Amino acid sequence: MRLPFLILCLSLSSILSAQPQQKPNVIIILTDDQGYGDVGFNGCKDIPTPNLDRIAKNGTIFTKGYVSYPVCGPSRAGLITGRYQDRFGFGRNPVLAPEDSTMGLPLSEQTLAKVLGKVDYQSMAIGKWHLGAHPTLHPLKRGFDEFYGFLSGGHRYFPEEWVLWDINDIEKQNDGYRTKLMSDYTRVDEKAYLTDALSREAVKFVQRNPDNPFFLYLAYNAPHGPLQATQKYLDRFQHIKNKKRRTYAAMVSAVDDGVGQLLDALEALGIADNTIVFFLSDNGGPEKKNGSDNGPLREGKGSLFEGGVRVPFAVQWPGQIPAGQSYDKAVISLDIFATAVSEANAPIRDSHPYDGVNLIPFLKGLNKAAPHEYLFWRKFDQNWYIAHEGNSGLKVITEPKEGHHVYDLNEDISEENNLADRKKKLIKKSSKRQEIWLNGMIEPSFMGLLQRKEYYKIKGYHRKE
Repeated sequence: MRLPFLILCLSLSSILSAQPQQKPNVIIILTDDQGYGDVGFNGCKDIPTPNLDRIAKNGTIFTKGYVSYPVCGPSRAGLITGRYQDRFGFGRNPVLAPEDSTMGLPLSEQTLAKVLGKVDYQSMAIGKWHLGAHPTLHPLKRGFDEFYGFLSGGHRYFPEEWVLWDINDIEKQNDGYRTKLMSDYTRVDEKAYLTDALSREAVKFVQRNPDNPFFLYLAYNAPHGPLQATQKYLDRFQHIKNKKRRTYAAMVSAVDDGVGQLLDALEALGIADNTIVFFLSDNGGPEKKNGSDNGPLREGKGSLFEGGVRVPFAVQWPGQIPAGQSYDKAVISLDIFATAVSEANAPIRDSHPYDGVNLIPFLKGLNKAAPHEYLFWRKFDQNWYIAHEGNSGLKVITEPKEGHHVYDLNEDISEENNLADRKKKLIKKSSKRQEIWLNGMIEPSFMGLLQRKEYYKIKGYHRKE
């Protein structure tokens, strides 16, 4: 009598095991201009970040987590495509030019939202876009199903300062900071502090999609300037006497509150264990401008020294990757795309291979090698290049003023001791690898912020500065 029951159980087990694995939700939480040292999990003492630390505690801290460029626009272009942005000419920070269809992410490129959409993900972009303001470059034209935020490279935080209903009304570059927020294509009369509004929309999005695989790109503007915070957040930091640092701390704290609300929503909906949550900053902090702190790292935003490209970076996927882990091999923001599409089993175009790797096998300890043999950076206009050897942690900088720098990042995180005189063979080897990499890159396809006056003249725009 037991045999038929046993056969039935085995049959059911076979059917269940043959079911496709549930696709994980993917969330990218991106801050703007946040310093490497400005999270608790990297040792911050004066700005509590319990919810950002919660991601680290639930998962993995990347102690050598990098972005692909040290300023906003190119860094985001690399992140959202999983490809070195120099492959498609996004080597400069774009000008806010809603009239120009070439000023932003080329239509040749597929975003992570576009690729995940092929396997039925619902996607939403929230916050800062900065990948083009022309109608053809709008997030809803680039694979996203929903959008709530702004198209420009920055924004003011208090809603009473948002006085422009149309981005085409801009007279100068920073007018984009004063536009009304957009819900999809429609301008809305938002009343909340910017960071709070973005957090609210993120929570609402996951609450609308508890049963669908989703991708949420939550790109906070904070703590990018202007330094503006509500009294609610400022009151938490009366112990910080420096006004700039105090306001910066308040802005980071507002982000942390919002991240906590989002993590709480995932847990309340019972989907936290099926959601990969990445957190990182788009580049290092501009310490003098916004009061950020890059800790022991040299320089900051805009620099190819560590302070410009090494950022606070963590990921959680409860039950899939170890909790409370520090991962000490070099990873890069491009890996987020590769990880997401691999775990979602989403197809990509052979003609557009991504430059990242799926990090999950490395984090699980299934692959003990370094994720990347080399990582590369280029600042085209400044003629600066970097080759970072993933196995050794040795970093070679080539720049026109001083030639070569070599730093052992395992021993010299602050890049104080130039080993170039002792590492001639490494320089030669890295230069050859860099040359191979450069053969796959192209020159910038548009003029950037540094060339904006020339750009306005060529285009015939009459913009004030």
